[in-house]
Amino acid sequence: MTVKRLCRAASIALCIAAGGASSSWAGDDVPVISRQISDFRIGSSETQFGSLEFLGGLEMVSSRALFGSLSSIRFRPDQRHFVVVLDTGQWLTGSIERDVTGRLSGLSDVEITPMKNSAGRSFEGKGHMDAEGLALDGDRILVSFEQAHRVDVYPDPGFAGSGAIATLPILIPRKMLDDNRGIETITVAPASSPLRGGVVIVSERGLDSDGNRLAAILSGPLKGRFSVKRDGSFDITDGAFLPNGDLLLLERRFNMAEGIGMRLRRIKGADIRPGAVIDGDLLLEGNFNSQIDNMEGLDAFQAADGATHIILVSDDNHSILQRNLMLEFRLSEEAAWSAPSSRKRN
Repeated sequence: MTVKRLCRAASIALCIAAGGASSSWAGDDVPVISRQISDFRIGSSETQFGSLEFLGGLEMVSSRALFGSLSSIRFRPDQRHFVVVLDTGQWLTGSIERDVTGRLSGLSDVEITPMKNSAGRSFEGKGHMDAEGLALDGDRILVSFEQAHRVDVYPDPGFAGSGAIATLPILIPRKMLDDNRGIETITVAPASSPLRGGVVIVSERGLDSDGNRLAAILSGPLKGRFSVKRDGSFDITDGAFLPNGDLLLLERRFNMAEGIGMRLRRIKGADIRPGAVIDGDLLLEGNFNSQIDNMEGLDAFQAADGATHIILVSDDNHSILQRNLMLEFRLSEEAAWSAPSSRKRN
């Protein structure tokens, strides 16, 4: 990805300063220090952004050199334990902690373990194990990789100690996927939706003949390829389905001309079908005036308060110039279960 290339020099410097990102301690408990974030807009106490309410966030650091490069996050049904993939080829597991007001306050029980390929081998570096997307699907975990483009299947439980047990056909010709801008998003539709629990992938910037992003439904009654309309210089970095079958997509921008940016948009579930070119409604946008970084991971779940919560995480690329962030929003109940009413972007 572009951000990775721009930050490579800083990443190398950080690894040297930290003694290198050695995996010799992988699997040990990882200490994480967190600072609470109270405002999404810097210098503003505003919390309501359309149908989203900002609930707070964390800035996270660790003395362990492997901590960082968070690419995708999925929460367990208890909404506390989570699984993360790092684009350096590791699993990260742990739990979120909350203060007395219910706001995010830190992480606990964090462990990092090397991922293994189908041959049971782990690799240092991103050439073979550049994990970008993650989905929990019953008794299996699905992981999308770029550079060596594929979707691998791991057993759940047991994924941390197992090699990949299968590989899913991705339905997108690999020659149409850029080495460093491949399958960033993999997610599973609700069983009650028109996709009937189908696995959906979306590429970061693999483009069809009309310049739209390539995507596919890998299973279920609507199996086939579709496209997501490309808009400006934003790239898709993750996605998650809402309870009603609508799809949330997280988008990231990073270039010298426009600076850093992120967007969250919503696709109607009924629009997702083979051959379609889908577009969505803008829910949230952030830039240098917001508490954002290189936003890469997204998950949505029904929380204890009965509302749909959305959690975003950033990838710091192991750079001293970037941050590991976790941000939490609450989607209004009406918006979570009904079609969005905001105006579609041009």
